[in-house]
Amino acid sequence: MKSFMASPATIERKWYVIDATGHTLGRLSSEIAKILRGKNKPTYTPYMDTGDYIIVVNADKIKVTGKKLDQKIYYNHSDYVGGMRETPLRELMAKKPGDVIYLAVKGMLPKGPLGRQMLKKLHVYAGPEHENAAQKPEVLEIKY
Repeated sequence: MKSFMASPATIERKWYVIDATGHTLGRLSSEIAKILRGKNKPTYTPYMDTGDYIIVVNADKIKVTGKKLDQKIYYNHSDYVGGMRETPLRELMAKKPGDVIYLAVKGMLPKGPLGRQMLKKLHVYAGPEHENAAQKPEVLEIKY
């Protein structure tokens, strides 16, 4: 029996919507990363993007455990000398709550062109409304 390897013609993609209300950041992000990679499908192929599209709503209602709100810090650099900027999680949640989930999932995906392609299928919204109603997404319940 031969091993199945997916090709672009055999990949079927679905759209899912996930409500982030009350979910823990890391646990939800790892489930989203699995679906984006396609690891929840029997047709998973490591070198192909076999995953589905994900829409995350209510990103501002996500929870974190411990003292992460004050102690977790996001760094970015402007490429100039002394251009390091630090943003605590509490401040990022107040300004751009969607970026918190986006950055968590980004860190769990492969680095390189394949990971960037997978990340384009993630759409995160802070509130309950999203702009992807035309794709008729299915509601996905995350259980961990």
